[in-house]
Amino acid sequence: MAGLVLASTLMTATTGWASTGQQTPVTGPPPGVAAWRTDTSTGRDLPDPARTTPTEVGHFLADLTERQLADLVERHPLVLGNLDGAPAPLRYAANARALADARASERKKTADRRLSGEERDRAAERAERYRGLLEPGRQILAFDPRGRGQVAEVFGDLGSARNVAVVVPGSDIDLGTFDRSGNPYGTPAGMARSLAKATDGRTAVIAWVGYTTPVGIGPDAATGRLAEAGAPRLRRFVEGLDATGLPSPSLFCHSYGSVVCGLAAPGLRMSDLVVLGSPGMRVADASALGTSARVWAARSSGDWIGKVPHLRLFELGHGTDPTAPGFGARHVPAQRVSGHSDYFAPGTDALAVFASIAEGRAA
Repeated sequence: MAGLVLASTLMTATTGWASTGQQTPVTGPPPGVAAWRTDTSTGRDLPDPARTTPTEVGHFLADLTERQLADLVERHPLVLGNLDGAPAPLRYAANARALADARASERKKTADRRLSGEERDRAAERAERYRGLLEPGRQILAFDPRGRGQVAEVFGDLGSARNVAVVVPGSDIDLGTFDRSGNPYGTPAGMARSLAKATDGRTAVIAWVGYTTPVGIGPDAATGRLAEAGAPRLRRFVEGLDATGLPSPSLFCHSYGSVVCGLAAPGLRMSDLVVLGSPGMRVADASALGTSARVWAARSSGDWIGKVPHLRLFELGHGTDPTAPGFGARHVPAQRVSGHSDYFAPGTDALAVFASIAEGRAA
């Protein structure tokens, strides 16, 4: 029990924020789905984001004209931008529109004297975040402003990619910390950008923040509650990639993100499952993940996660250490990795192996 108490204390976030409040997970389709469901402009019902499979979504959209697709982008950017199974260029266009609308709304709040100074400051901060995501060349594959904000960005060309990788981050990651300059390789955008640069140029890497992550010290980080809410979202996202004809991706799951990946793994079509700095995957060994993908694990000797007891009692703790010999994962060297947030730092042995896995050439 003392070990589990220590686990709940040490399962802290990469930014070091301290909080005991529990997060409310964002689930279900994004705002605007009610209007989407009643839109009959195409002559038939639009695919329900909550019930239609990504493959069915892809078939429906393939039958529409360019004008009809452009109209959907204008009327329902948030829904279309997050619609798994929709082609990437269509989602890029929809999310650019959704971000522009969201930025305009927040800028309007900054001039609203009925709001408090603190509320106007928060609106200005959100508007600046949205402006950053709207910079030329950025490929936003998902955007949801609810809660602390969720986003997915593509590094590379999905249209010509021979290989695809998805980075799933851990605690303290949201729209505001997606791409912070102070910790470049501890953010999903920084990890994905570094991995994409380390590959052969034919690998597209997606930074995916599609679930509500734990914040700071507290029960969220030491239990699977948020991972259980995030795993179905990750599964559907990967199924959406498959529905658009992309190759089976490799998943790179950092810290608490490995808990999400462990719960999403059964039957998921992927080539490799790589966990790094993992507190556990809520299974006893790799065979219990229910996947035919190759499973890899990395942990640096300087990573504080190694001090977290890999135990599980009821809902507290995440179970066996994936780097333990008995777990059954393939070993990824991390001798040149200095700490919990540095696995994707240029020049590390871990990044070199990650790149070979992402390219599909790792033995």
